[in-house]
Amino acid sequence: MSVAAPLVLREGDRSPLEALTRSSSVQAGIASRARIVLLAAQGLPNAEIARRTGTSRPTVVGWRDRYETGGIRALEDMPRSGRPPEIDEIDVVVATLADDGRPPANLGVTHWSARLLAAELKIGFATVARIWRKWNLQPWRVETFKFSTDPELDSKIRDVVGLYLHPPEKAVVLCIDEKSQVQALDRTAPILPIMPGVPERQTHDYVRNGTTTLFAALEVATGRVEQTCMPRHRHQEFLRFLKQVAKAYPRKKLHIVCDNYATHKHPAITTWLARNPRITLHFTPTSGSWLNMVEIFFGIITRQAIRRGSFGSVRELTEAITTFIDGWNERCQPFAWTKDADTIITKAHRQSTSGTRH
Repeated sequence: MSVAAPLVLREGDRSPLEALTRSSSVQAGIASRARIVLLAAQGLPNAEIARRTGTSRPTVVGWRDRYETGGIRALEDMPRSGRPPEIDEIDVVVATLADDGRPPANLGVTHWSARLLAAELKIGFATVARIWRKWNLQPWRVETFKFSTDPELDSKIRDVVGLYLHPPEKAVVLCIDEKSQVQALDRTAPILPIMPGVPERQTHDYVRNGTTTLFAALEVATGRVEQTCMPRHRHQEFLRFLKQVAKAYPRKKLHIVCDNYATHKHPAITTWLARNPRITLHFTPTSGSWLNMVEIFFGIITRQAIRRGSFGSVRELTEAITTFIDGWNERCQPFAWTKDADTIITKAHRQSTSGTRH
């Protein structure tokens, strides 16, 4: 019986082949093929290699030839055509997107689920879910948007963004707004602390002990916040807070960004501003409160101090807000505005083409 000549390994292949035989993460078939190649490189007969690897002699010969032709990469499985799919993916995608993604009215639902669409198409729901993943279709998700109808949209965006990116010299830029109806919620049972593998837990029911309104002024250059809490948010309270802010920044020009809330344009406010020319209000566009950077701070304080808190009274809530802001002012950093006005205006004017005439 003739003995095959030892297989000559390609330069640098021995270590990767040995790693494949020892790895616990590669497929068993690939590890077996790597072992066949290594044994062939030792000069063992094909029949002996087949006995040691639990394969047949033709299998050994085949993988020796594959390695000689293509190296280590040739040991991987070749692409297989497989059985042609019985379900046309395009049909599932079209059914998902038809009628703007809305199921027939007789079903009484607002969007498709994998099981519901599968029942309509008389196929498996796992097949629908797989096709949705492949085509990145997510009928259960929804995002909100709103187009601004402010006739001064462009000029207001340029005004506010200009203050952020190019603040006036020897002036302070502040963002002011009020977070109304902050609730003092008292949980009906003690909060269970965090433990390894277990998050902090609290009851879903609570007692509502009143509300307060947080007035906050964010200094853009530093991130520092001036604040007060009041029971209401009328023009009287806003004017009182403006005076507090003016007192906190004496003898400095103040440029204040605020939204189009009617309280901010009350005649009493206008009269007071006329007597204090060092203070100028800049208004964000209608439906454009996201331009006001103090909204970022409101999100932070809600997540870190309010939402998971338990407050027996409005006073406790107010004290918690004050404590958080005092700590915030000791570690604060400015928020960096990155989008220029032209970029924002381009997106603000972008309209959805769905259902429009051209």
